[in-house]
Amino acid sequence: MTVFEMIKERAIETLKMEAAAVENLIPRVDDDFVAAVQSILNCQGRVVVSGMGKSGHVGRKIAATLASTGTPAFFMHPAEAYHGDLGMITENDIVIAISNSGESSEIVNILPIIRRIGAQIIAMCGRKTSSLGRNSDHFINIGVEREACSLGLAPTSSTTATLAMGDAIAMALMDERKFTSQDYALFHPGGALGRKLLLTVGDVMHSGEDNPIVKIGATAKDALFEMTAKGLGAVSVVDEMSA
Repeated sequence: MTVFEMIKERAIETLKMEAAAVENLIPRVDDDFVAAVQSILNCQGRVVVSGMGKSGHVGRKIAATLASTGTPAFFMHPAEAYHGDLGMITENDIVIAISNSGESSEIVNILPIIRRIGAQIIAMCGRKTSSLGRNSDHFINIGVEREACSLGLAPTSSTTATLAMGDAIAMALMDERKFTSQDYALFHPGGALGRKLLLTVGDVMHSGEDNPIVKIGATAKDALFEMTAKGLGAVSVVDEMSA
């Protein structure tokens, strides 16, 4: 087998394994999943997403997706939380704690404090019998049979599954909230959709004292001075009635 064939085969195998990991999540959209989503819908505070390492990177994306689709959310680093950032959490919040093993010490260490604060805990992990699974209000199973990594070590299939399940939560919430394209644009004013739906002529036009104007009898010199003074590369030439 040539190097080209080996690279291609390994890449295809990785994609197939990760696709299978996502497909295996479908039966896990169960009563506890629905209950977790309903808890978020009824939440009077915010969703706080936390995870360590690769789970943390995925958690940041999940928090960003939730926030941009109508669910107030932010990411809290679990190690920083143990040194003061737990003050970000209130009793009205829900914490989504992510750990594939359910035993990440940084996550496990802050669970008792979250309980004391009074926030609910949604566990996204691979084992319900883990420390995280046992100490959660709702358990969402994101476990995989094996990683796509040939060593079985690098988080690959597990992070893909976690990301996909996070999207499933966000999309279910978005539909229940009746989140519209106008709502989406409101949270994305800098994007193409935001400009298309929100930007009006009034937002960009120059009017009143900001609009460079000369009368029809003005000289070219007058027009040049006027457009320069107003910081624009054009000038409106008007007649007496328009003025």
